[in-house]
Amino acid sequence: MSKILVADDSKVMRQIVVRTLRQAGYSGHDVIEAENGRVCLEKALAESPDLILSDWNMPEMNGIDCLSALRSGGNQTPFGFVTSEGSEEMRTRAASAGALFLIAKPFTAETFQEHLGGIL
Repeated sequence: MSKILVADDSKVMRQIVVRTLRQAGYSGHDVIEAENGRVCLEKALAESPDLILSDWNMPEMNGIDCLSALRSGGNQTPFGFVTSEGSEEMRTRAASAGALFLIAKPFTAETFQEHLGGIL
């Protein structure tokens, strides 16, 4: 069974992401949650998830810094952003740092299927 790490400082948004994962057909996966980038980094290293879905803006450590820390340490866990903004600059920066995708809110189950299909 695959494990998905969902990082967002909003508990409500984490719940929405988890619900959308279920609607997209990923209900059989274990989901672990992190409330900021620092906790995301810790759980990514401790729990070895198969996929990380992270918000961009979070307290203590933002999503892009978390991704950069993982990659600089050699961790290649598939990583995607689910965030409120999706500017070209952010998409370019995310891709350069090693993110597989950036899903901007609002999103649908179909959006998740489109981006996660080849990963899980």
